[in-house]
Amino acid sequence: MKRKFQKILRYMPWLLLLFGVDAFFTVLLWIADLDAFYAMSALLLLAVLLMFSAICFVLVRLEEKREQVFFDFLANPDEYHEERLLGVLVPAQGEAVRLLGRCLRDKQNAYIGLLEQMNDYEEYVESWAHEAKTPLSLLTLLLDNRREELSETVSCKLDYIQNRLQESVNQMLFYARLKGSRKDYLFEHISVRGCVEEVLEDYKPLLEEKQFQIQADMTEQTVCSDRRGLRFLLRQVISNSIKYCGKEPELIFRFFKENDCHVLSIRDNGMGVRSCDLPYIFEKGFTGDSGEGRKKATGMGLYLAKEMAKELNLSLDANSEWGKGFEVRIVFPVVG
Repeated sequence: MKRKFQKILRYMPWLLLLFGVDAFFTVLLWIADLDAFYAMSALLLLAVLLMFSAICFVLVRLEEKREQVFFDFLANPDEYHEERLLGVLVPAQGEAVRLLGRCLRDKQNAYIGLLEQMNDYEEYVESWAHEAKTPLSLLTLLLDNRREELSETVSCKLDYIQNRLQESVNQMLFYARLKGSRKDYLFEHISVRGCVEEVLEDYKPLLEEKQFQIQADMTEQTVCSDRRGLRFLLRQVISNSIKYCGKEPELIFRFFKENDCHVLSIRDNGMGVRSCDLPYIFEKGFTGDSGEGRKKATGMGLYLAKEMAKELNLSLDANSEWGKGFEVRIVFPVVG
């Protein structure tokens, strides 16, 4: 009703002019013949009300029709819808509509072209990432089967190289998926403890090299999420803890229920983050000034973790005290 009244207000000057004309002729009738005026006053009032009601009804219907045709034109600005729009507007608006149609068609064609380029780029990145996994798999197989033939120093360096390459490939692949138009998440009930153990197994050589102490206070409680996406998120957090660990490093995992949600807390005892940097750690490319190690950082790990959390409908936040460690909390909504 409010919208209909707003449509009528557009024609208010013309309606007021019509009302003035009616009032003028009513006054003339009153001056010419007072008895006839009194006799016809009820009929005049009814005629005016009916006339204004009919005019308002027609005006609202015309405005609704113009509005619908205009929305159809915006949704599909081809020549057919352009001609339909021209048919319900005054000729003076024709040139503006034609200009708008040309601009919209140009923008639409440019959008389609960019969408095709993005799809090609996404397919290329995914293809490249899968191709890169082949030599990585061979490197992993070599390290597993020939480790006794390698010195401890060489073995640690190859483990580090293999892990960094694998992490970089995964980051590129998931970044392309996050920004792409196609999503292939599979939400199911999965064990958080199982996902954590799988990721820790992937990082086992680096964790052993750094002599990490792992503490895990987790039950077999399941959550509804995408296994591959959750593992990627955990990899970014654990990798961050490994990069910026201190002496006698520790990783503490706790899984508990809080305020009708399940929370996974991942805490380390590394250098932590300065309080002035903490609000920005999930921003793309942000590395802060917390030590020499961050000068070589890309600032993408925690950013991708945050983006993946959004995709999986999870909450991700961090707490830290400079020099006393860093904590990431992943909050899972409870699904009935």
